[in-house]
Amino acid sequence: MATILIVDDDPVQRRLLEAMTRRFGHEAIAVDGGEAALAALADGSAARVDCMVLDLVMPNLDGMAVLARMREVGISLPVIVQTAHGGIDNVISAMRAGAADFVVKPVGAERLQVSLRNALATSALETEIQRLKRSQAGVLTFKDIVTRSARMHAVLRQAEKAAASAIPVLIEGQSGVGKELVARAIHGSGERRAKPFVAVSCGAIPDNLVESLLFGHEKGAFTGATERHTGKFVEASGGTLFLDEVGELPPTAQVKLLRAIQEGEVEPVGARKPVKVDVRLISATNRDLIADVKHGRFREDLFYRLHVFPLAVPALADRPEDIPDLARHFLARQCAEEGKRIRTITPDALKLLHTYPWPGNVRQLENAVFRAVVLAEGDEIGVSEFPQIEAQLAHGRSHMAGGARAGGHVPPVFGDAIAAVGPAAPSITIAEPELRAFPPGALDLLGAHGDVRPLEEIENEVIRFAITRYRGQMSEVARRLRIGRSTLYRKLKDLGLDDGAGADEAESVASG
Repeated sequence: MATILIVDDDPVQRRLLEAMTRRFGHEAIAVDGGEAALAALADGSAARVDCMVLDLVMPNLDGMAVLARMREVGISLPVIVQTAHGGIDNVISAMRAGAADFVVKPVGAERLQVSLRNALATSALETEIQRLKRSQAGVLTFKDIVTRSARMHAVLRQAEKAAASAIPVLIEGQSGVGKELVARAIHGSGERRAKPFVAVSCGAIPDNLVESLLFGHEKGAFTGATERHTGKFVEASGGTLFLDEVGELPPTAQVKLLRAIQEGEVEPVGARKPVKVDVRLISATNRDLIADVKHGRFREDLFYRLHVFPLAVPALADRPEDIPDLARHFLARQCAEEGKRIRTITPDALKLLHTYPWPGNVRQLENAVFRAVVLAEGDEIGVSEFPQIEAQLAHGRSHMAGGARAGGHVPPVFGDAIAAVGPAAPSITIAEPELRAFPPGALDLLGAHGDVRPLEEIENEVIRFAITRYRGQMSEVARRLRIGRSTLYRKLKDLGLDDGAGADEAESVASG
């Protein structure tokens, strides 16, 4: 769903264009003149505009003047101009001024729909090409992050402040939310943007190679060390070192990392003296590092060195307004890479994507669109190109409907806590007015004999699920269950998941 700005001094034409635009599945903003159009584009608090339908002949500031002003202030936006005077001179002038297409009043619904679809697809592809160029050059900025979410914008405003200094940043969030993209934007917006950005996935390195990869080694330092290796810290010197999943580092590497941060130097394996380094450190984790510190899995002194400027990136389920833009963004990229000419995602398909809770976050959405592009046989992506998403939602609806037939609808007290995959599902009606779509494996409220299960048993299952869902991040578990952390730990003690063997069990539950 795109936002279309309609600019026309004729109220009848405005209403007609607005009605057609909404019928196509887009949002519409209608204004009565050129000055109002420029004000709407300049208003940072207003909804982002994706395309403009602009009347050329208006009093005061006409369409050609609006195009000139947009070019002067650097506003890049696909514009479809329309006028009752369809002379070739008007067409040439409008195109030279930056218009993407030209229609003659009164425009028909089919012609306008095609024009909007082509303008949006072309704009998305051009934007994606520029973004890929900036990504390859290592100069991504916050403008390259696709979002309409107020929560995400708040995070990015904080990240912009962090980018202006060399303060250590810890980016927290579930897997797949885009933590590395935020890290790259911080680097690309800071003073070190011309220097290297080196990313290291700490969870993907074998324990016996962590020190060598991070800090380097000398030739012959250990069996197999046939060449000297400088290490990621030295590679990133002068630039930014991004430590993804930093909570996965083994204890010995944590000690050396703490020393490297404190002293500004690293000691390669087998070296006789340390090596000075100058790096901007950005870390990321999907774990609750405070809980890891409490259970002795992460050094407290290192935690406070990393947790200087924390940023919490929200899950995709908490910013569903981003789903349409992200889907179009991924569509443009995958079409370019696969050599396919797919113009758009249908409104029904976007509604389907908006309904799904996306437990794998943005990464899962990207993969779903990639699969849809491969499956697509026409020039549109519809519901049938997302068979797995559709099947999971259908299974959830039938499961919940079966529960409702057996014992009434699901009590609202459990609401968001009972989905067995992913974060809480958005409150969007699918079929039955009182039921929401849930993925497979939703919590059963009835026992084997058809009786309602005891409340304590259901509560224990919900807590265990929450620990699994949020990977042992107790702060997030408590927040999602809407209970205090002290209450959560008391309930964990009752379950035998608090300390010792119980803590190991909780960890095993969280790891699946």
